[in-house]
Amino acid sequence: MANKAEGTEDLFGARMRAWERMQAVARQTFAPYGFAAIETPAMEQVSTFVHGIGESTDVVRKEMFRVFSGALLDRVFAAGSDAGLKPKQRLAMRPEGTAGVVRAAVENNFVPQGGAPVKLWYAEPMFRGERPQKGRLRQFHQVGVEWLGAPDPAADAECIIILMDFYRALGIDPAHLHLAINSMGDAACRPAYREKVRQFILDHADEMCEECRERAEINPLRAFDCKNDHCREVMAAAPLAHENLCEECATHYEQVKRYLDEAGIAYEEDPTLVRGLDYYTRTVFEVDYTPDPAIGAIGGGGRYDGLMELEGGKPTPGIGFAVGFERVMLALEAEGVNLGGEEPSCVYVAGTEAEMRPAVFSATLALRRAGIRTEADYQGRSLKAQFKQADKHNASLCVVIGPDEVAAHTATIRDMGTHEQVSVPMDELAARVAERLA
Repeated sequence: MANKAEGTEDLFGARMRAWERMQAVARQTFAPYGFAAIETPAMEQVSTFVHGIGESTDVVRKEMFRVFSGALLDRVFAAGSDAGLKPKQRLAMRPEGTAGVVRAAVENNFVPQGGAPVKLWYAEPMFRGERPQKGRLRQFHQVGVEWLGAPDPAADAECIIILMDFYRALGIDPAHLHLAINSMGDAACRPAYREKVRQFILDHADEMCEECRERAEINPLRAFDCKNDHCREVMAAAPLAHENLCEECATHYEQVKRYLDEAGIAYEEDPTLVRGLDYYTRTVFEVDYTPDPAIGAIGGGGRYDGLMELEGGKPTPGIGFAVGFERVMLALEAEGVNLGGEEPSCVYVAGTEAEMRPAVFSATLALRRAGIRTEADYQGRSLKAQFKQADKHNASLCVVIGPDEVAAHTATIRDMGTHEQVSVPMDELAARVAERLA
């Protein structure tokens, strides 16, 4: 028997309803802000992610799933690398959503010169080859938003407000959420700050892990994210971003905080927050679920004003966030929130004997065409067994059709809770069922 791949899960039943519900809540929450849905391919050229996420990140270096056809895989094995492949042949499964959306914006000219900003949201599976654990899968799901073309700090604040509204709409107590924010500077001030951190790591190289020593040359800011406790202790004394911002970045950051204060959004400044992807500039933010530290971050994002250029477009500011479905589900379970809910109720149409099958078929068809969720027997069960099946389908009403009903062109509607029964004309069945359901 074939089993699912390690680090994946089958979405069905309550779990699938929860994912659908999360998407519905996202649509309802994002709509007042003018966000439209987008879906990008699950596969992109590798360069899309290398340009956007950064070649030095763990996502690109260690976790990105590469995609080859059988013939191309033979060529790669024979050559010992994929260097001989054309860019369009070098593909990867998307490990996150922003780079693909920005690529789509460049390719389809979503933000023309002088055009209005574009606001997009997505709900898609992502793929990363990391060690599977609770709430962290190799195929996971994210809901995210991307706002392209808006440099105003109000856009930063509104993205954070939307994110916190989304959690509240899902059913998470705001008091159980910790919002951390920081500014990482921009192209004007970040290089000098990056060099300061690099030099700090080199000065303390004998105290740092091998990976952090490597990061000093590739992306020193990632050392703030090191999982090694001693490295974190050392980095606590490193130069901090907010102390090295240029005047323009400092002003932008202060305005973001003023907008958050005005909106009543509680936050804590974390000068070590850098997020894990290279494309971030200026504002970054992350949300943790505090009652259970093991759950950790359940979402975050930031500004990425240089990403459109890296993907081949003209300079265009951008900001967004992403929320992990699997992580949020852990928080919702801890909150006692059943996002998937119970199986939807239905109407069950039962025939008292096999000869009633044509009448059952007609009644079922009429109810479904009226938009009523309807089930029936397709296995030749007895009437008693059909009633049991109706209970399994969570039927609130059962329409019973026997010889007397067929002769009188009627149907009997049975309330599955009270067992009350009423006879109605067959041509009024859909309307009468709809009334009782309402």
